[in-house]
Amino acid sequence: MVSSLLSVRGLVKRFPGVTALQGVDFEVRAGEVHCLLGQNGAGKSTLIKVLSGAHRPDEGEIRWRGEVVEFGNPTAAMRSGVAAIYQELDLVAGLSVADNVFLGHELSTAGFTKRAEARRRTRALLARLGHPEIWPDRDVGRLSVAHQQVVSMARALSLDGQLLIMDEPSAVLDPDEVRVLFGIIRELTAQGVAVIYISHRLAEIREIGDRVTVLKDGRTVATGLNARETKTADLIALMTGRVLENVFPQRKPVDPAAPEILKVRGLADGARFAEVDLTVRAGEVVGLAGLVGSGRSEILETVYGARKAAEGTVEVDGRKLRRGSVGAAVRAGMGLCPEERKSQGLLLDQAVFRNITVSSMSSFARFGFLDDRAERARSSKLTEALDVRPAGVDRVVRGLSGGNQQKVVLARWLLRECRVLLLDEPTRGVDVGARSEIYELIRSLADSGVAVVVVSSDVEEVLGLADRVLVVREGRVVHEGPADEIDESRVLDLVMEGHAA
Repeated sequence: MVSSLLSVRGLVKRFPGVTALQGVDFEVRAGEVHCLLGQNGAGKSTLIKVLSGAHRPDEGEIRWRGEVVEFGNPTAAMRSGVAAIYQELDLVAGLSVADNVFLGHELSTAGFTKRAEARRRTRALLARLGHPEIWPDRDVGRLSVAHQQVVSMARALSLDGQLLIMDEPSAVLDPDEVRVLFGIIRELTAQGVAVIYISHRLAEIREIGDRVTVLKDGRTVATGLNARETKTADLIALMTGRVLENVFPQRKPVDPAAPEILKVRGLADGARFAEVDLTVRAGEVVGLAGLVGSGRSEILETVYGARKAAEGTVEVDGRKLRRGSVGAAVRAGMGLCPEERKSQGLLLDQAVFRNITVSSMSSFARFGFLDDRAERARSSKLTEALDVRPAGVDRVVRGLSGGNQQKVVLARWLLRECRVLLLDEPTRGVDVGARSEIYELIRSLADSGVAVVVVSSDVEEVLGLADRVLVVREGRVVHEGPADEIDESRVLDLVMEGHAA
């Protein structure tokens, strides 16, 4: 019989107004990759925080290497050998890469920090992770999201943990970086390190996982499942309580006579991309495919005015927008759901209703005062329609799961009735059930006449959602055409090679 490194029995965690964990049971063995699945709101994030010392359980038992434990804080958990990498990165901008890697457990002698040693160890960790090009002295806030993810992994490995908890580690990585990540995981497990791996990409579970535990509504509904042999349909049914027949909604043909809502010509920022031409008609979904760092997100941000263009024009309904002006874009009927929703798209310590109405404040103003009752009423209708969980628009948005936070951002632009909707990684960190709902929402918006642009690292998602696809490599569009005339392998060839046939 294989002994357990970690054993969890009857775990319960309550917050005011909600019980996040209602009885979680599972075990993790040394040297295995144990995958944790569940819809957003199933309790995965809360479980991670309990296991890593960020929260204390109200009931139940955690055994670590055979001993009952209760970690008082994340540093105590790390020193015991349990380290977590959260879905939303917790790095400190303004500090160097090395400072972030050893934050909370700085290398020191007689009260003096050993900076040279920290830099040396950081270089070794980054090389182990396949990214020796990241300089230890670089300000972590100036790195790309993908490189910040790598730094977060280095931090988790810095104390040679025996259990590594990875929450959506591949969400911001391109295919090559995912292969590097999986190589690192295999190396760690071969050394006896256990990994709890959380992902909504079921193909990853099959490739890297050994066993699976499924959570639903804060409870364990299945545990110890074989990751490679359990059918996808069975996993989805366990997570959602229903069978999803078709992930992507059916497309309607785009009317060739439909008006051009968004028109971009010769757009360039002088650094990350150049000569981008893009047209989106009413009722059309256009996808941008490319590797992380190819310039996809920067193109979207420049169209929206969050970055100032060096060259080119952006028009909405034939009206040219002022460069670098988010206000002009919003007034013209444009909305953006950014890649980093916590740092760029949400007021984390504000209520759900205030996050929804923040871009439409003027419509709720009466004689210089905001009509809170009207804000709550309109927001409640939207959150009910989008099935935001837990219910209640007075909840602080920080306490929602990643998928439900994304729904709040979408609700903001639904309220404003945008003409153009720009979506950057709309399903990052979103479970398969909620993902299907978001796909339906995007398609229904397009069918109502909205012009939609989608950026995603998931090529299957781009091809399944979009009517037309632009492939971006190193800041340039190398292919444009109907989504049903190109397949996933051809897209990957293009982003790797950068030339169209």
